[in-house]
Amino acid sequence: MRLDKFLANAGIGSRKEVSKLIRDKQVKVEDEVINKPNHKVSYDNLITINDEQVILEEYIYLMLNKPPGVISSTEDGPTQTVMELIDHPQIDELFPVGRLDKDTTGLLIISNDGKLSHSLLSPKNKIGKTYEVDLKEDVTDEDIVKLEAGIPLKDFTSSPAIVKRVEDRKVELTIYEGKFHQVKRMFIYLNNEVVELKRLKFGNLSLDEMLEQGESRYLTDEEVNNLTQLV
Repeated sequence: MRLDKFLANAGIGSRKEVSKLIRDKQVKVEDEVINKPNHKVSYDNLITINDEQVILEEYIYLMLNKPPGVISSTEDGPTQTVMELIDHPQIDELFPVGRLDKDTTGLLIISNDGKLSHSLLSPKNKIGKTYEVDLKEDVTDEDIVKLEAGIPLKDFTSSPAIVKRVEDRKVELTIYEGKFHQVKRMFIYLNNEVVELKRLKFGNLSLDEMLEQGESRYLTDEEVNNLTQLV
């Protein structure tokens, strides 16, 4: 990677601004002053500006507790996006791993690891996503049987779900796809209506309940390793 790109990606400034820093001999690579913006560097190099180290992370894994009313998008628009909730100098590299509907809350992974993201979302890996579902009507035993058998929808039939009744009108539901409005459509088929929907788990990763809505944190090394073992 070019030195100017490294510094720009680390949030030091624009390519033009960091190029000036380099040409002004304020940047060192492995304690050697470098004055060429196109100098090749790697993530492992010790890079400093005025003797302060610049950190650029190769892979970033964050957990966001998504609030309602924001969309899972990287593109700016009239509606606030989940990316606007993330404060990170490499924000332009990051993206949500999958999507949650605008009014759905809970666990959303934010990363720059495209390979892992693709694997986690690939239907062939059948990674479960667990939701807390609040409903307008009671959930019957017959409803649970149908959910566990698979719900025939217009474009596909859902895989057999795992269902745990929490209250008369609340269940924990694990599904293995992630189609548009899937959970809502499954309960519409059962003549019921989703009132609130919160994602609790993605595979073996659980939502950190210490995170307030809109807050995020880094995944631990153990959490990242657990996710990679799924694929």
